[in-house]
Amino acid sequence: MSLTKIEIITRSSKLDELKDALNSIGVLGMTVSQVFGCGLQKGHQEVYRGRTYDINLVPKIKVETIVCEIPVEKVLETAQKVLRTGQFGDGKIFVIPLSDAVRIRTGQRGEDAIKDIPGEKPQR
Repeated sequence: MSLTKIEIITRSSKLDELKDALNSIGVLGMTVSQVFGCGLQKGHQEVYRGRTYDINLVPKIKVETIVCEIPVEKVLETAQKVLRTGQFGDGKIFVIPLSDAVRIRTGQRGEDAIKDIPGEKPQR
């Protein structure tokens, strides 16, 4: 099997719904970042103390996950179903093949580095 990184950039308001949908198809591990960007939306204008300012970067979230057993197409279909509103700003999904991954704690590589270890619970 191959490792694939999926990056989803979308509206912050969709995070909980996206996370629940991805969890329901077996995608459990993900990294979420607050990001700023611009695309077709080109930002907006705000007025502060009587002056108009162009806000060129729009706040978004970026959800990153690595899959090997779950089909990439299933992840893409699930994300699109949750995120598509038909309006500008729905976001983008990037699919990136990975050559390797390493679990730092154990030295496991490849698929073993991203899979859960049965019976092992993280310390809190």
